[in-house]
Amino acid sequence: MALPQAVNLDGFDRRILEIVQVANRTTTEDIAEQVGLSPAAVQRRLKRMREQQVILADVSVVNPKAVGRDMTFLVQVSLERERADLIDTFKEGMRNNPAVQQCYYVTGNSDFILVVTAADMNDYERFTRTAFFENSNVRSFQTNVVMSSVKVSLCLPVGGGTADADSV
Repeated sequence: MALPQAVNLDGFDRRILEIVQVANRTTTEDIAEQVGLSPAAVQRRLKRMREQQVILADVSVVNPKAVGRDMTFLVQVSLERERADLIDTFKEGMRNNPAVQQCYYVTGNSDFILVVTAADMNDYERFTRTAFFENSNVRSFQTNVVMSSVKVSLCLPVGGGTADADSV
């Protein structure tokens, strides 16, 4: 899926994005009051930003420990061969693996960086067996165990500032 290039967002759009990134269940009435627009105008802006793929999803963030995913791992993966079809196959495998929260194709010493959750070390070992050891294109992987989450966020700085009448 091709993602959009930078979209022209005014001050109202940016303030709306700041609000919904923190609490996506905020009502359009509450957002309207905070940004100084009508609820209908806020709803139109949200609809447009979803259509333009500025807003990719409306999700609830689940506490991993509450659902038995007590461990988080940062994993660097190096592939044996870097052919486009093999890279695409690895990407697809990571997209479809529920233990993988995030997967990045990167430059540097490794080809991919993953954020993986598991119930415990045995669960992570099972993941490594199926995702890495049984994949003949994985040359190596290095695991970092997260001891403490200092910051976990998907909120982006969107600029913001104040919206004025010219930006409507």
